[in-house]
Amino acid sequence: MTADNGSSTTAGGDPELSDSLRTFGAVLKALREANRLTQEEFAPRVRYSTAYVAKIEQGKRFPPENLPGRAEDVLGPVAGKVLGAAMRSLRRKAGLASWFLQWAGVEEEAITLYAYECRGIPGLLQSEGYIRAVFDRRLPPLSEQQFEQQVAARLERQKLLTERPNTSFSFLIEQSVLERQLGGPEVTSELIDNLLTHGGRRNVEILLMPLKQPDHSGIDGQMYLAETSSNSWFGYVEGHDSSTLLTDPKVVSAMLQRYGKMRSQALSHEATVALLKRIQGAL
Repeated sequence: MTADNGSSTTAGGDPELSDSLRTFGAVLKALREANRLTQEEFAPRVRYSTAYVAKIEQGKRFPPENLPGRAEDVLGPVAGKVLGAAMRSLRRKAGLASWFLQWAGVEEEAITLYAYECRGIPGLLQSEGYIRAVFDRRLPPLSEQQFEQQVAARLERQKLLTERPNTSFSFLIEQSVLERQLGGPEVTSELIDNLLTHGGRRNVEILLMPLKQPDHSGIDGQMYLAETSSNSWFGYVEGHDSSTLLTDPKVVSAMLQRYGKMRSQALSHEATVALLKRIQGAL
């Protein structure tokens, strides 16, 4: 379901890394301002969105691997060396929080995003009631402040679906996830309304994998895939208080093959809509 750590540290996170991300962002901002460039002027020159650059400078996103090189072309060789050294320091401290922040950065700039979930509804598609049901069951429990921060962060992240109309989103979801009725019938009904709404968008595909599918290629579990503007693909998987960004082309290629096969094994768009409505009507 992809965790939303934002700038805070959750259980298993790395406070030192969060501090380092803020420091990296402050250094980038200082170098940019020394060159008398606004975020709006700097962002297109390094080929990222202004919002993405802002989040890096705020310490809310792990900087992409090619940022120092792109920044060097704009800010000069000294700036490139400084940012490169800072990046190497960040990677030495990488842990749970860093992996999510790296993926969040890839996700925000993706031109194609695929997601397969067999445990819960993907974070980008969750209704507010479902989000609250998820975090209400988090162990160890969240404080009230942490709870509201997590809910707000996930709702903010969902703006990707509307703010990136040229990004192609595809979601494969196991029918069993809905049949579980996490949070109860009312939450599930609201969730289905949300899925039907998003599934009607031109750039969003939502397909259900039926309960019975003997020819199922998803036995290795949940996975996320993203294609960047340079047509590079990344994979991402999560476990209990752990997550991994996958960059090995062979590994990612195998994931793409599995995802493509599962797309053919899932219900069609029309059959998915019909099943969603039947599930909702039976609540």
